Amino acid sequence: MLTLTENAAEAIRGIVASPDIPTGAGLRIATQPGAAEPEALEVSIAEVPADSDQVVDERGARVFVEEGAADLLDDRLLDAEIDGTQVGFLIVEQPV
Repeated sequence: MLTLTENAAEAIRGIVASPDIPTGAGLRIATQPGAAEPEALEVSIAEVPADSDQVVDERGARVFVEEGAADLLDDRLLDAEIDGTQVGFLIVEQPV
């Protein structure tokens, strides 16, 4: 299952802390429909997970992983680079 670094959790908590985003919302990772590469993923904010999503709830941050993306992200680590108000997410292999 996908795990989060402290940087990723901090970034997600910051993103969903916006007053216009409901409590319990999270980052959703899904495959891109019709993408040329099967590994192409998209990230969005979701109020609730879809019925078939895996839910990762770590360090006060929630990530909803679409069923199609779950296999791609199994045993991966979600990290984030935070530069002021800009956030870039990275998916890397978990250290052994």
